[in-house]
Amino acid sequence: MPVGGAVGSLASAFQRAVQAHWNALAHLEAARPAAARPEAAPPGAGALTGPAPAGPASLPLRELVEQLAGAARRLAPGWLGDELTAGLDAPLGSVSTVDDPVPVRIGEARVRGAGAFPALVPILGGTHLVLDTDARDPWVAGLLRALVLRLVAAVPAGGLRVLLTDQAALGGTFLPLRDLVEAGVLAAPAASGEQVRWVLDEAEAHTQRALSGASPDGTWLLVVAAAVPDARTERARLAALTHAGAAARVCLIAAGWPEPAPGVDSPALGAVTRVRVEGAWARIGGVPGPELGAGGRGLAAPVTVDTAVPAGLVSAVASAVGERLVRQSALGFAELIPAELWTESSVDGLRTVIGRAGPVPVELAFDDATPHWLIGGRTGAGKTVLLLDILYGLAARYSPDELALYLLDFKEGISFTEFTPTARDPSFIPHAVAVGIESDREYGVAVLRELRGQLNRRAAALKRDGVTTLAEFRRGGPGPADVGPSAAARDEASRSSGPGPADTAMPRIVVVIDEFQVLFERADRLAAEATALLEELARKGRSYGIHLVLASQTVSGVEALYGKTESIFGQFPLRIALPGGSGVLDVRNPAAEGLSLGSAIVNSAGGSAGADVTVRFPDAHADRAGVAEVRHRIFERRAPGAAPPAVFAGYATRHVEDDPAFQGLAPGGRRPVALVGRVLDVAQSTALFALDATPGRHLAIVGTSALGADVLHAATVSLARQHAPHAARFLVAPLAAGAEERSGAWRGAGRAERNQPPDVADGTIRELRAAGHTVTVLDAQGLRDELHKLAAGPGRAEHGRTYLVVFGVDAASGTLAARDPNSFHSGHDDLRALLRSGPAAGVHLLGWWRGLRRLADDIGGSGNRDDVSCLVALNVPGAELGLYLGEADLAYQPRPNRALLIDRDEQRVSLLVPFVRPGRVVEQA
Repeated sequence: MPVGGAVGSLASAFQRAVQAHWNALAHLEAARPAAARPEAAPPGAGALTGPAPAGPASLPLRELVEQLAGAARRLAPGWLGDELTAGLDAPLGSVSTVDDPVPVRIGEARVRGAGAFPALVPILGGTHLVLDTDARDPWVAGLLRALVLRLVAAVPAGGLRVLLTDQAALGGTFLPLRDLVEAGVLAAPAASGEQVRWVLDEAEAHTQRALSGASPDGTWLLVVAAAVPDARTERARLAALTHAGAAARVCLIAAGWPEPAPGVDSPALGAVTRVRVEGAWARIGGVPGPELGAGGRGLAAPVTVDTAVPAGLVSAVASAVGERLVRQSALGFAELIPAELWTESSVDGLRTVIGRAGPVPVELAFDDATPHWLIGGRTGAGKTVLLLDILYGLAARYSPDELALYLLDFKEGISFTEFTPTARDPSFIPHAVAVGIESDREYGVAVLRELRGQLNRRAAALKRDGVTTLAEFRRGGPGPADVGPSAAARDEASRSSGPGPADTAMPRIVVVIDEFQVLFERADRLAAEATALLEELARKGRSYGIHLVLASQTVSGVEALYGKTESIFGQFPLRIALPGGSGVLDVRNPAAEGLSLGSAIVNSAGGSAGADVTVRFPDAHADRAGVAEVRHRIFERRAPGAAPPAVFAGYATRHVEDDPAFQGLAPGGRRPVALVGRVLDVAQSTALFALDATPGRHLAIVGTSALGADVLHAATVSLARQHAPHAARFLVAPLAAGAEERSGAWRGAGRAERNQPPDVADGTIRELRAAGHTVTVLDAQGLRDELHKLAAGPGRAEHGRTYLVVFGVDAASGTLAARDPNSFHSGHDDLRALLRSGPAAGVHLLGWWRGLRRLADDIGGSGNRDDVSCLVALNVPGAELGLYLGEADLAYQPRPNRALLIDRDEQRVSLLVPFVRPGRVVEQA
């Protein structure tokens, strides 16, 4: 039944009935014998509850009560006016519109000797309800619960959003309605001052959206306060809600608001119905509105308050309404994407729809209020799906000039392969600058360093322009609109903004780090640097348009960040909790408990209870065709020549033949460089050593892993490309490579490498000769003889550069240690002399040692480590490597497909992916 529409037609009848009631009351008072003693009655009941009137006077009163009961049944059928019993089976959602006030039962008005009728008060439709006593009175608490249940059941699912506050009982007032909270029908009650302020913020924002027409669905917001705040500011904000008309679509039910007393400064209330509660009885004061009013006198009959809310009835309503909300909130991935791409500006922030709360679209923002987000959810909770929804929504709304993305995924996820080109699909998202898949901690820190550089360059540009925020800079400064920065200032900002999208614009940057806790899984120097970088980005990012999204299966155990809660997590006001993700909310906030898959709690108050919205979001994985269609639309809109993102796939092997730097090598360079892998920086630049005349410019590769032979091969063939045929001499000693690969002597690597390619040393020799170079193959004795000749003084003019390439230097240790019986000179003496004087004569040693101690012994101890300044460490324990280098806190954890590059001359230490031979399979850790 369209109850809201029925109000107009029944209001006049109700008005006449009320006026007749007052006339009858006056007649009864005049006729009642003065000596009659009233029986026990509710406070202030007066004549209406005295002895049953006799004679003809009682008949009109009974008829009046019957008329009032009939009018009430027509005005408030079903959930609005029936008694709340466990057997109540009224249809849900019977109120078709709330443009007019909705009459709701608060109890039963009793007239002694004449019967009773339902006592109704108008709620919603521009009217509000205040009670003089707060919910610490059990009768008031019961009445509030009954009113909430009635309205939730009567208004169609999704048409009414309810926010509860309960500072008086810390949420206990609404505990019997917990099934409604768990079903997502109600938000958890706000129990602290901060949470209450969030509710008020939300109510005011809802009012502004409704008045501006930004909420076309017409959803109403009902704020139920179990106790009025003590603070005057909060009371004034509540009172302001009562002055909002029906267009604002907000309604207040407030308990504990006494009638104003003379001389007491209290915020004036708007269109409210006042109810005075005294125990089990209540008095209804003047009802607002010309039609429903009663001359300001209210209802003379006392009302027994409805307090009984059967648990089974609450459970049934929660189940039915919750199921309807789930159905109404279901939406497809395509509904997140605007019809027109790239139509929005990011000057004041970024916004995107992530799902629905009931039928209401939920839009989240990266702006000054919510600059950074924290997302939590257990494995399989839908975290990847939610991130895809968010990122595709942003990429569809904003062009690459407005938005840049840095995406990092740790552990074994593949969250962000959607944004990169693949062999199967070459399209990509042009907003993506860097994408890390199964990233290393070192790569993550490298990305954070790059972002700090972006932040500093932006800060410098804004300072030159005389502004403090990105929004001011992009608008042209804080002065008059027609006074913008000079062309020179803009050109300088463009030049200083660094590589990437900031060269031509200053887009907002969104950084997503999935499983961010991996950055802090070890308490080492790398974790300390990551903490400092994240703290700086979180603290300063909002001013310069850099926004962080940290996502995790858990945030427990992140000691490095929990020690800085105020400076880091305190900068993340927006929290999104998926199933199993309660850790991102306040410890006293249980809102995420019992969440179903495909739903999340969105909280914009730092996780505090009472600021929770339950959102359903679409499953992007279920609509692969739709996702692909959006990706291709975005890809086709990219600017000509737009480069794909720098992609770091932590599991991928690298081959020197595919490296752009290797392909660009040619004879004639000023100094040759040896290529050994790809550095884990944002650009994944080629890892190389320059071999010039500086003492110590030799390369040592250390570790039992068979990858040592592959790295030595890459260094050798890259050097060969930089010399014309016969312009350099290669002395190659394959002392261990062949035997090692066939015998499995690299067992120290665990089971790290399998399916080895043919002998790497033999392959290197073949490649050198095919390129036209002079190659001499040496055994251990030949190596000693050549070392003696080279140490005596090589002839650069005759041979050009000479490269001594040794696969398994330690295999010749016995031969080199032997001393000449006449001169007592050893091969080690010649080796050490060559290391010191060779680079100046154009002679460089490139050797692979299968142990760090063997390297130290061969070169004369760690005190001579500068004689080999270029080092690539494979599976060498970090503590042992740090001891050799004299760095006690060296942060290095050996693992498959990784190596550490150390250049002592340039004071450079970098983690790298070493070059391996095609066909080698590297097992992942």
